[in-house]
Amino acid sequence: MRMRFIKKLAVLAALVIPMQAFAEDPLKVGFVYVGPIGDHGWSYQHDQGRLALEEHFGDKVQTTYVENVNEGADAERTIRRLAQAGNDVIFTTSFGFMNPTARVAKEFPEKTFLHATGYKRSDNLGTYLSKTFEGRYVTGIAAGQVTETNKLGYIASFPIPEVIRDINSTFLAARKVNPNVELKVVWVNTWFDPAKEADAANTLMDQGVDVIIQHTDSPAAMIAAEKRGVWAVGQASDMSHFGPTAHLLSVVDDWSPYYIETVQDVMDGTWESKDYWGGIKEGDIVIASISDRLTDEQRAKVDETIEAIRTGELHPFTGPLKDQSGKLRLEEGETMTHEQLAGMDWYVEGMTATLPK
Repeated sequence: MRMRFIKKLAVLAALVIPMQAFAEDPLKVGFVYVGPIGDHGWSYQHDQGRLALEEHFGDKVQTTYVENVNEGADAERTIRRLAQAGNDVIFTTSFGFMNPTARVAKEFPEKTFLHATGYKRSDNLGTYLSKTFEGRYVTGIAAGQVTETNKLGYIASFPIPEVIRDINSTFLAARKVNPNVELKVVWVNTWFDPAKEADAANTLMDQGVDVIIQHTDSPAAMIAAEKRGVWAVGQASDMSHFGPTAHLLSVVDDWSPYYIETVQDVMDGTWESKDYWGGIKEGDIVIASISDRLTDEQRAKVDETIEAIRTGELHPFTGPLKDQSGKLRLEEGETMTHEQLAGMDWYVEGMTATLPK
């Protein structure tokens, strides 16, 4: 009798211990980055969000990341490996990861996938984006006020909607405070290549540009601007320490709130696929380290713009708005929807640059 009782206890223990271990298993969360986490830009900021996630949840989560992933077949293999390795939630953080993410999400319907800057969704695949165009509008207000040559320069990565709408937002804001502004654009066809970014910055400065704005991820443009005594704007992270004199402001992407909220929803079983856009109001876009070289009047205009966007009083894309050909795109008082913003493939009226074919 005693031996049978001990054996029953042993069987119960064998059942209970694995169940307890299972209950205590952390949620595994994977991240895929297009650049290195040391780029001081886009991938760096996503990784800061990952670290904030770990700090917030402690041993309730286990995170991993893969950096320098090429957009295409490499991305699909990497995402699939993360799913096969047991990651419950996978964040893919570049526009070119969209189709690979969608394909792998179909293969693993029990897992949750989130893709940054894309538009394809399914039951287990959501999309998310920061409203960088809000930060670019603030950039344009500042740049339009400080330029002395009336020539601003924009180092652009790829001609995708995210980049095009940020160029447009910068230009619209700059023209609001300075009708004589011209915005020159150099396309470098890369997200991260310090040598190309520095060359693009120098090319623009050779053309008389005295404010450099970038949609690439290294601080090379800021460093080049510092050497030549012109203004520059930081991308994704606070780049002020790379150009203490040149730095006008930085448009910082803070992914921490979104990552924490999303993982909490998955843990609670309340997550649903959606298209998330977060900006200045949500704390996902932060205007950092505004230069103290601005006059009181210039700084006041920048602060007023930030506050107007935060309260919803100002939307960067509000009609009437025409495109480069003169076609009316937005009626008087109309604001652009997320769907329209997500598909932007045209320059606004007044832009003299030409979009790549």
